[in-house]
Amino acid sequence: MTVSVRSREQDGVTVVELEGEITSVTSAELQADILPLIGGTATTVIDLSGVPYISSAGLRTLLLVHRQALRRQTVTVLVGLAEEVRFVMASTGFLDFFDVRENASAFLGPVGE
Repeated sequence: MTVSVRSREQDGVTVVELEGEITSVTSAELQADILPLIGGTATTVIDLSGVPYISSAGLRTLLLVHRQALRRQTVTVLVGLAEEVRFVMASTGFLDFFDVRENASAFLGPVGE
């Protein structure tokens, strides 16, 4: 079991798309894949629309992302949170660490520009 990580830079924003469940089994590999992507631009958008579930290990990975962003003076925005993921993050206070939006359109121009 893995979490798929796709990244691209668009309009000066790093967009990281995740797909799969973030669990204790997948979080170490995800951490290794995602941390180097944080801070390459002023804003990093992490699209979680393909993530139906996140465990405490996944929350720890997101906390490390948050800390990396602070060190590199960049903004991290989470988009596309599934209802269960949003509930877990709200219940544990993790939503307070991030700018959370429905989608990335506020940060990106139309595709192809």
